[in-house]
Amino acid sequence: MKLPHSFYTRPDVVQVAQDLLGKYLYTCVDGMLTGGMIVETEAYSGQNDRACHAHLNRRTQRTEIMYSEGGVAYVYLVYGIYYLFNIITNEREKADAVLVRAIEPEAGVEEMLLRRNMPGIKPNLTAGPGVLSIALGIDKKLYGADLTSNTVWVEDKGLTLPAESIAAGPRIGVDYAGEDALLPWRFWLKGNKWVSRKK
Repeated sequence: MKLPHSFYTRPDVVQVAQDLLGKYLYTCVDGMLTGGMIVETEAYSGQNDRACHAHLNRRTQRTEIMYSEGGVAYVYLVYGIYYLFNIITNEREKADAVLVRAIEPEAGVEEMLLRRNMPGIKPNLTAGPGVLSIALGIDKKLYGADLTSNTVWVEDKGLTLPAESIAAGPRIGVDYAGEDALLPWRFWLKGNKWVSRKK
């Protein structure tokens, strides 16, 4: 079952980030279905989080989609090479988002391997937000995409994760955010080999 908009418009982005673990992210790009189980996420709050692109109500052409009602995609380019896939949450003008950092591949694995130019399945196929987007065919064309569409969506397959299976810690790559860099807003499934590794 596709997650409805009501899942994304809830006010607590940290809770949404946790609840996305165990859900399944899919894309259908160029007629190819790819996707898998979300195993790592990071929460960002537009209201009071210096690590968030919308901190201090910053509005640019890139961040404008963050001010939409939850349930749309925020895709942006980093280092000039990697697109990162984020899910906008909360009500309009709050600018909260969840970065999907890693999935455990399930559908369209052969297509993912082709997109990543890899001969065989290894965790770095989709373990990390940049390579995940390459594997799923995510780029700027999905900026603003409705997450209940048939192009990119998240499904609930009824998997219930016990609280003790979820780990929490500081987010990666946000050292510039001062004290906010220490917030335990990164969540991952303990022991899952598809979780990204800190460099």
